[in-house]
Amino acid sequence: MRIWFQKHTVEGRSALLDKMYAEHLAMVTGPGTTVEVHTLPPETYGTALPEHLVGYGEIGLLFGHYFARTAVQAERDGCAAWISGAGQDPGLAAARTRVSIPVVGYGDAVWQAARMERHRLGVLGFIGHLREPITDNIRAAGADLASYQVVEDGRAVVERALDGDFEPFLDAYTEAALRAAEAGAQWLVPAEGIPNVILVHLRVHEMHGLPVIDPGGLAIKTAEHLCELRALHITARSTAGYWLRRPPAAAVEHAERVLLGKVIGG
Repeated sequence: MRIWFQKHTVEGRSALLDKMYAEHLAMVTGPGTTVEVHTLPPETYGTALPEHLVGYGEIGLLFGHYFARTAVQAERDGCAAWISGAGQDPGLAAARTRVSIPVVGYGDAVWQAARMERHRLGVLGFIGHLREPITDNIRAAGADLASYQVVEDGRAVVERALDGDFEPFLDAYTEAALRAAEAGAQWLVPAEGIPNVILVHLRVHEMHGLPVIDPGGLAIKTAEHLCELRALHITARSTAGYWLRRPPAAAVEHAERVLLGKVIGG
């Protein structure tokens, strides 16, 4: 089973981050599963982190379009599932209309599980601009959000952690977790993928008596589970209806080339 994991970062900007992601994947994938990590083109942004870009809906739409196109490529390349590996789940809805393989979101996998198990969410984020789209996604999924905490000095503590200095990161996330616990949260959820993989690396699975959920790991296990259900013919994807009927690939490629080219070119 091959799973395409589409990240919102650029490979090679942090050797420690790349190493932690590799360790995480080795930890959570089942026998026979290969997770292929794909990142953004290097020229997308020139900084260590993309947080300065994610606070704008217009740019978010561009990221979503790019992510959805990678889902199409994943299916054509023979991958069994595709994951949108960013907290705001860019391209998730569009990808589900464009491919027949299971499509899973980093955030959506948690929101759906929390709704099913009826747990109140305490989301811990370091990018304040993502509070709005992530909160909207949680509500759309029907999950119960008890608290969304933006970590104090979030960017600074994450960058220091990526340089190997984890103490300020742990202090800041522990304080944010306490505020979420006091607000009635039952699950603590890292809003973004980078803090999540840092917490996994540090083996932080609980804060203030509350479990710290691993959205990246849950997304991978959800993708594996969906693929196994389809292999057993327990579930299958419908191809009926306006959004799900598959158009000819050549027609899609032509429309994208002409229409998007016209828009981008003015």
